[in-house]
Amino acid sequence: MKKYFLYPIILLFVLTSCAGVPENITPVDNFNVDRYLGTWYEIARLDHRFERGLEQVSATYSKNKNGTLKVLNKGYKTKKNKWDEAIGKAKFAGEPDIGHLKVSFFGPFYGNYIIFDLDKENYQYAYITGSENTLWFLSRTPMVSEASKNRFINTGRSLGYDVESLIFVNQQ
Repeated sequence: MKKYFLYPIILLFVLTSCAGVPENITPVDNFNVDRYLGTWYEIARLDHRFERGLEQVSATYSKNKNGTLKVLNKGYKTKKNKWDEAIGKAKFAGEPDIGHLKVSFFGPFYGNYIIFDLDKENYQYAYITGSENTLWFLSRTPMVSEASKNRFINTGRSLGYDVESLIFVNQQ
């Protein structure tokens, strides 16, 4: 009987991993993965259970020998007073010069990782989504200006995201 309980969960992951690009979202072109490697700090996000309660969140990307990317997500759980991390892998959903990847932290199940806005000159900020309910603002620095935050909010709002529910991550 217990094995039947897992079927809906597995089906949910499979359906999520097959989802396409959300409406009104266009992945960036002329993407350079080598410039994207390294550490990014999470400035803001929409809430989801995998990061609930985390502060000082960062993501570090590096290349694996097989051409995929290693993804190390790290955050501080304030209630448990400890660091939490997850290691995953990413691969391009299509061409390597398009900012659309598939990311997995759960074996064969992949989700969208769509870079839809990027500082193409210096690779200092990126706006990421995976669905209509996920949104992230990443930066190479743990702090950004109010103007940068407002630009992100306005961009998210114009695309139909619930920007009133954004969590601005404590990076101190």
